[in-house]
Amino acid sequence: MMKVILVAASLLPALCAGPVEVAKANEQYQRTHYREAATILQPVLGSDPAAYALAGKCEFMLGDFKRAADHFEKAVQLNGFNAEHYHWLGRAYGRRAESGNPLIAPHYASKARQMFERAVEMNPKNAEAVNDLFNYYLEAPGFLGGGLNKAQALLDKIKANDEAEYYYATAQLAQKRQEFHSAEQHLKRAAELAPRQIGRLLDVAKFLARHGRFIEGESFIIKAEKLDPKNPKLLFDKAQTYIIARKNLPAAAKLLEQYLQSELNPEMPSRAEAEKLLRQARGGA
Repeated sequence: MMKVILVAASLLPALCAGPVEVAKANEQYQRTHYREAATILQPVLGSDPAAYALAGKCEFMLGDFKRAADHFEKAVQLNGFNAEHYHWLGRAYGRRAESGNPLIAPHYASKARQMFERAVEMNPKNAEAVNDLFNYYLEAPGFLGGGLNKAQALLDKIKANDEAEYYYATAQLAQKRQEFHSAEQHLKRAAELAPRQIGRLLDVAKFLARHGRFIEGESFIIKAEKLDPKNPKLLFDKAQTYIIARKNLPAAAKLLEQYLQSELNPEMPSRAEAEKLLRQARGGA
């Protein structure tokens, strides 16, 4: 009996190592230290779907979409009842379609749609999955399963999750249909419904900038600054608005430099996105 107890005790650190390492890796992931998180996870992937899913997120954020898809596929194999795994697998397939060989892009685009649809079917309260499926339907051509009518059919699900997001999505649909006045009103309504969300105000500012109404759009930037002047996303979106309008480009560059020095999290625009915008602000491609 004592021998059995000693053997069990010797195995305990190995059995506990996985969850502990996943927690450590998640801490690094939340700080956008994706390479460090992936390194922590590599030895403990084993048969833990949560570890594979987190490793997939790390690779996704690092831009290795094939490796990300491989990890999410493994997570789905190990736990086929987790809607989030299907959602992220759809995201990885989608990015493979965007960034890979054009000849196989339709294959991965269709797989992305299937995974998004599966995720929404499993958990319609997963707002991000519903939004990603909406965006797929909005942007993809009909032969890949997209379509504005399909996008419109999802609006009720979006509204059930977040009324402000419903108006934002309705604005996107209106823009696709060239109904710009309607789009503007919906964006403003989204901002009214979520008065503490600076992103809603900046959505209006960017829309107005795209339509040659930069000065009017600046009033929404000022409102956002009053709400949360230290929010890193404000730096990014303000710079993006300047670049859209081709105004204040040196200021936009400084804002993006500040953003890149900020403490970010995975919900914010990535450093790669900020660096791309910074090149535009400085006159690059």
